[in-house]
Formats: sequence, C-alpha cells, structure tokens
Amino acid sequence: MKLHNASAAFALMGVSALVLSGCAAAPEAEPTETVAATATEEAAPAIDYLACAVSDEGSWNDKSFNESVYDGLEKAVADLGAQIADAESISAEDFAPNLQAMVDANCDITFAVGFNLVADANAIAAANPTMSFVTIDGWSEGNANLKPVVYNMAESSYLAGYAAAAYSTTKVVGTYGGVQIPAVTDFMDGFYYGAMAWANENGVPVTVVGWDPMAQTGQFIGDFVPNSGTSKSIAAALINEGADVLFPVGGDQFGASSEAIKEAGIDGVMIGVDKDVALTSPEYAPFVLTSAEKRMTNAVYDIIAELSAGGAFDGEAYVGTLANGGTGLSPFYDFDSKLSDELKARLVEIEAGINSGEIDPKS
Repeated sequence: MKLHNASAAFALMGVSALVLSGCAAAPEAEPTETVAATATEEAAPAIDYLACAVSDEGSWNDKSFNESVYDGLEKAVADLGAQIADAESISAEDFAPNLQAMVDANCDITFAVGFNLVADANAIAAANPTMSFVTIDGWSEGNANLKPVVYNMAESSYLAGYAAAAYSTTKVVGTYGGVQIPAVTDFMDGFYYGAMAWANENGVPVTVVGWDPMAQTGQFIGDFVPNSGTSKSIAAALINEGADVLFPVGGDQFGASSEAIKEAGIDGVMIGVDKDVALTSPEYAPFVLTSAEKRMTNAVYDIIAELSAGGAFDGEAYVGTLANGGTGLSPFYDFDSKLSDELKARLVEIEAGINSGEIDPKS
C-alpha cells in the first residue's frame, strides 16, 4: 500500500489546486469545494492509512452531522496516527465532484455524510468497486463496497419522550422535523411513544403535538437549513398549542427553538438531537433538558480503527443502538436536580427493557 503521509498531503494539495483553478478568474467568488489533508501533530505515530469524508451541505462545524463525523476523523488522527482528507460541500452540486476528489486522492475509506448523498455515494461506489465507502444515514443499492451506518434513534428518543412527559407542566410536548424521511421520523416516533408510555404508567393524559405516527403526518421545515424563520414559526406554533418541551429534529434548530421559547415567555425547554447539545453548544444549555445523541463520532472512529489495523471491509450495515452505545441520552446537567430519582431509575429500567426486547420503542 502506498504510504499516505506528507506525500499524500502534497498529492491532495494538487487535487485541490486543480479544483480551485477554475475560480482563478473570479477570486471574490466562494469556491464550491474545498479539499484539505491533515497530518498528525505530536500524536500517534503516522500509519499507512488515509481516511476521508465528504460533508453534506454546510460546514464541518455545523454542530450536527458533519461535525460529528469530522470529530471521528480527528480522533483517528490523534489516537491511531491515521491521515485524513475532507471535501466540504456548499451545495448538492458539490457531492459528486467531492466524492470523485476523494477517489482521485486514493483514499482507503471515504465517508459520505448524510441522507442527501445516498445517490452519489452509490454511484461512486459502483464506479469504483475496488475502493471502500461508507454512507452515513444512507443505504446501499447492492454495492458490496458501500457500508451503511444507521441508527435506531427511536430507542433514545423513547427515553427522551418519557423524560419530556415527566418534566412537562402543561403535559403537552411537541416535536417537528427537517424533512419527512425515516432518518427524521424515527426520532419523532420514539419521542411520541415514550411520552405515551409515561402517560399510561402514571395515569396522566399527555398530548404530543407536531407528529402523529399512526397517520404519519406532522410539522416539517422542508429542509435542514439551520435556525430558519420557518423553524422558529413551527416552534412558536407548537408552543401556542401548549407545548413546553420541544424536540426539533432537523440538525441545528436550537437557536430557532430557544428564541421561540424566550419570545413566548414560557418556562420551556427543548431536547437536542445528534450531539450532546448542552455540552457542544453551551449557549443553549439553559434550555436543553437532554439530547438524543446519534454518536457518529464513535462509529467513524471504530470503522477506521478496525480497517487500519488490517480488518477486512464488509458492506454489512452498522446499526447504532442503546445496547452498543451508538445512541443514548446526554446527561441532564443543570436539570438533573429537577428530575426525581424515581424518574431516573425508571429510565434505566426502560433502557434495559429496550435492550432486552421487552419494550418496543415504536409502539
């Protein structure tokens, strides 16, 4: 195998130069693609392995999907000595050329981040059958060299819904999504049924607004643009229906949701998604009861660790669950004292029940 160290960085810089050369006549224009390589700095000794990733629309520091995957790459640099390269997508038109740039860089593994890259990830995998790819929140269309990474987010969201119903004073909780796709509604289903479980166990009616899992109808922004006016309007509408706990499932919608809570003048909270939002975005911590984490950093790192150590690639899906630590609730932090010990003990019991199969988080 070719050694991917400094020489890889120079080779990749050449790729970047070719990509950006088309912008030379218009230096003020925003480039549609960026490609960078990172060598280890006083970390683990460099190894002969180049791990790469192509972002969904937005930046690597989006406080959500992209950032979680990039954190996994950086952990692989620090702990394993891997070399990394990335291509940041500004729009959907960048997906295919960015993936091709990773092929041209001779990456050992390339992660395509997000549902939106599914078609392009499958196309690049089919065109390059001897190379290895991973699709985050996607699927393979029969490509043995494309590994899906998916999450059973109904599990941790069920816990979140149970906690939300217990915490709510109005006994109305709300959720809304970015786009109505399974990767989003899986969160919303679990949240709904978790809230209903608390209601049934405690004999107290609870209403969930924003999503009906039976009818498969609810409130959606229509995209994943962070903190849009549409997102804030939906959050405000759910608050007007009585919700004092919000569960926005659309990447970073925490600015929009917290603003809606503040403007309504209610003692409301929200539940984060994907990352430990109270920790990674402390400006929102006063409003974050907990977060339903999709721990993509762990999956990315584990895949790189196994393959770089000589493990054989396979196209079998990695499914993140409560049992394997792929998903879970974040700590309650400042809200911990506001939740009873009985509730916290019950959440532990519910998690065990989900892991054993005794509790179905989608019913």
